[in-house]
Amino acid sequence: MNVNSNEKVAIVTGASRGIGAAVAKRLAREGYTVVVNYAGNAQAAEAVVHEIEAAGGRAISAQADVSKVTDARRLFDKAEEVFGGVDVLVNNAGLMILSSVAELKDDDFDRLFDVNVKGSYNTMREAARRLRVGGRIVNFSSSVVSLLQPTYAAYAATKAAIDATTMVLARELRGRGITVNAIAPGPTGTDLFLDGKSPELVDRLAKLSPLERLGTPEDIASAVAFLVGPDGGWINGQVLRANGGVV
Repeated sequence: MNVNSNEKVAIVTGASRGIGAAVAKRLAREGYTVVVNYAGNAQAAEAVVHEIEAAGGRAISAQADVSKVTDARRLFDKAEEVFGGVDVLVNNAGLMILSSVAELKDDDFDRLFDVNVKGSYNTMREAARRLRVGGRIVNFSSSVVSLLQPTYAAYAATKAAIDATTMVLARELRGRGITVNAIAPGPTGTDLFLDGKSPELVDRLAKLSPLERLGTPEDIASAVAFLVGPDGGWINGQVLRANGGVV
């Protein structure tokens, strides 16, 4: 594969489906070369790559469990080997497990923090060391940090950690022209969100927004595209709530 040193390269974690897939496809339409990361579903990741290439874009899939330090490092190695460098990191990979504080299992607590916090931290650390000047980092928070609903305590705690790390890293990268922001979606129609919810509950959650609908993966991808593009260059160290006015 020929490398064009002028092209911008974006790594999107957890990009085989849902919001991550929508972000990967949107960034490809914006002219980015995309590394479609996946943890286990190679077929779904390849389908995203195929769709991007069919539309005239450039992409590769790359397996990595970002909760593992060596995998996160390998993900960046792959992008640099194939495309010569990395300009954008979108930390979308995440896990949602809901439970009351009293009933939360230790294994579920550990899984949430391993993927949502440690996974994002591992890739942020690589990006902090290796992103090219003028790059962009977009992390994924959640509007549940402000909604504070029952059964969301552990999940919300992982996302609050992302908020804090986003703001600190933005300051640590002073002088390199790199922005670091987070997107905080509200209720969004993805498999992750819809799993285990009754139609009645989904309808009630959709009505929380004054716009009276769930968000779509494409809504969130549009917000990401803004933050990584030239129009988002003055936004730094912020958490953007993309939730239709839920909170």
